[in-house]
Amino acid sequence: MAVSPLDSAPLFHATVASTLPHREPLQITAWSHERRWSVRGTEPFQGSSLIDGTTHDLADVARSARAWHDGASLNDIHREAPFVHLTGRFEVPDHDPATLTESEWRMLRQEAGELEYVWQGSYQALIEAAHAEPALRALYPFTSHWVLRLSTTTRPRLNVVGPCLTANSDGTYGVGRGLAGQDLGRFATANEAVALAVRQLPSGLGPVTLGG
Repeated sequence: MAVSPLDSAPLFHATVASTLPHREPLQITAWSHERRWSVRGTEPFQGSSLIDGTTHDLADVARSARAWHDGASLNDIHREAPFVHLTGRFEVPDHDPATLTESEWRMLRQEAGELEYVWQGSYQALIEAAHAEPALRALYPFTSHWVLRLSTTTRPRLNVVGPCLTANSDGTYGVGRGLAGQDLGRFATANEAVALAVRQLPSGLGPVTLGG
């Protein structure tokens, strides 16, 4: 297993390649003001994170890097190095757009459940309500400034479709044409907001395609 330092900052950044072609090299970063290291593992097609984490123990980093390099499953990497956080995405070596869409929904649902913000409950309710609606679940989800948006293509080149869905800090839910807008409606429940978003979708949408 070869560790490659970053030429511009060899004491702070390094990478470890994987034997699997559908994994980018694991990124390892040393913190500058305390004894701590961070790792991040991504897939090459979308550049999305599969694993991340921070630790005070350099031996943890070595274990995670070895497992990533050797092609261990994501769950096995976490078992080998418990500091590693699984983002919820799963690996899609063949870049099947339907599976990439399913993976992204799973990441968003897990992320919503892990949030500690005051409006975490409202945001999680919005994500779950959107996922429960077949017309929205069939589209590729992404967020911008914690606003849920949908696309007919996967990353890296998104084709945005339909309105934006927002969970507000007061427990209400907004539907709008733009990121900050809620001009299409403001509702007491996530299900009401999702129902309006479905009605705003253009007709004739086909299956999600690759955005690259």
